[in-house]
Amino acid sequence: MQDENQRNTIIFVVCAFLILIGYQFFVIEPSNQKKVAEEKARAAAAKTLSPSRPAVAPGPQVVNRQAAVSASPRVPIETPALRGSLSLRGARIDDLWLSNYRQTLKKDSPPVELLRPEGTQYAWFADVGWAGLNVPGLPNAQTLWTLSSGSVLAPGKPVTLTYANGQGLTFTRTIAVDDQYMFTVTDAVANTTGAPITLAPYGSVQRQGVPPTLGRNSIVHEGGMGWFDGKRRPIKYAKWQKEGGGPSHASTGGWIGITDHYWLAALIPDQKQGFEAQYKLTKAPGLNLLAATFTGQARTIQPGRQVESTVRVFAGAKRMPVLEAYQEKLGVQHLDEAVDWGMFWFLTRPVYQLLNFLFGLVGNFGVAILILTVIVRLLLFPMANKQYESMTKMKKVQPAMEELRKKFKDDPQRQQQELLALYQREKVNPLAGCLPLLLTIPIFFALFKVLTVTIEMRHAPFVGFIKDLSAPDPTTIFNLFGLIPWDPGTAPLIGGLLAYGNPPGFLHIGIMAILYGFTTWLTTAMSPPAPDPMQQRIFQLMPILFTFIMAQFAIGLLLYYTWSNILTALQQYVIMRRFKVDNPIDQLIARLSGKPRTTG
Repeated sequence: MQDENQRNTIIFVVCAFLILIGYQFFVIEPSNQKKVAEEKARAAAAKTLSPSRPAVAPGPQVVNRQAAVSASPRVPIETPALRGSLSLRGARIDDLWLSNYRQTLKKDSPPVELLRPEGTQYAWFADVGWAGLNVPGLPNAQTLWTLSSGSVLAPGKPVTLTYANGQGLTFTRTIAVDDQYMFTVTDAVANTTGAPITLAPYGSVQRQGVPPTLGRNSIVHEGGMGWFDGKRRPIKYAKWQKEGGGPSHASTGGWIGITDHYWLAALIPDQKQGFEAQYKLTKAPGLNLLAATFTGQARTIQPGRQVESTVRVFAGAKRMPVLEAYQEKLGVQHLDEAVDWGMFWFLTRPVYQLLNFLFGLVGNFGVAILILTVIVRLLLFPMANKQYESMTKMKKVQPAMEELRKKFKDDPQRQQQELLALYQREKVNPLAGCLPLLLTIPIFFALFKVLTVTIEMRHAPFVGFIKDLSAPDPTTIFNLFGLIPWDPGTAPLIGGLLAYGNPPGFLHIGIMAILYGFTTWLTTAMSPPAPDPMQQRIFQLMPILFTFIMAQFAIGLLLYYTWSNILTALQQYVIMRRFKVDNPIDQLIARLSGKPRTTG
């Protein structure tokens, strides 16, 4: 008989992963290929109708950031959330720092850099303006605008820039910013040429080269991101640089931009006007130039008249309350999709919302995770109770099962019949523990995703050495958790395996991973043993194996599972005491106290 709980657990876990992989390859991938083919055909038909857009051009020779900022006159940007400057050359938003976020946990850590000017390594900036067919003198990256009003761009203090091209066109640009991350750019063009001209609003978020540290995380999307043509349309950095950006998409409402793990720079055209959105790739010597662009509807400006266009630029942290507020107040379609909730979004988002609610009550995300664990255990309590009762009964009848196996070892069919009869007499259901396990798997994925993608978890402390719930355990057993002043990552040959990082080396084992491994062993020891000696050895090694695997994950996830294991062990202990079944907790207590153990 191979119907014990442990084997069923392995079968269900393997089946769950096979179903997910099969669904990805046989359903999602063919569907995506069909959509790409349809989009290419539609883009080819619409290409002749789109006005020309300014091409992305390689920047000058790479200089340091300070030199690039100093190379053009600038207007300071000062808000509660942002600081930096606006370049008057090109009128670009290209110099931003996030005031409320630090690069590391160190007290003297500088703020997070968001945008950086063209000419620097890995330049990242936003550019808006006009595109036109056969219209000379349009402003470009080298155009020097005049600051006609305002001195500092701040909430409630917009600035106005002007430029006359000397050929009958006058451009006026008013830029405002709120107290979070939204810029509002209003462009006006006055036509005094004596002839009608046709222009279309455009915008681009450009990234000139991608840092090697980006795009390597398979859990979090990094690259082009947008919502247009009624769909969420991401493209990863690797694919973008290898295959190009793909066709354009016609849309009314939506946005397009470039995102990193926690940060986003995006263009938001007029939500009531149609536009064409496209990811572009331009290859320069030794450099890939990426641009997320849009081009609005062309409009004709008669002589003596002027037109206006308003484009919003989001540049900041992907905080859900902020994104949702912009959706509601400004009518931006699905801006919250900038957060990569994954294929299990229907679980991930509720878990995030519940965690955020609990955080509002207790003020600590670590405590919120502990409370979430209790809530999950309470929801699964009835099924889990039946599971543990069945497991306890299985352990209680284990001697009788061994006797039957020995008695009928030469008659497998009779052995199976007698075991089934034993299960019926003792009211044992070997499959009772599978459903609760399957229900915990989606919770695992959802919490893992929340800890990985949401900025609220970034640098969120718990207690003591746990200063960042979204990062791996910073302690390691190889320097006695910091008691020995030595960095294991510097060890010859194996330093990379011992080093702390994100992810850490495979042999990096912290104190929380050890606690997780111990509690996993405890819950496994409370389960009935497998009938086969080889299976028994495998299950004895599984807590050790999972300790090394789970040590690579965020410490917040380890906190969840360690606390869940403790609650599981307590629940199993109560049931085993009720059924008078020997258990490892009583064995440990007896060993420490020197008294004979009792189960009654």
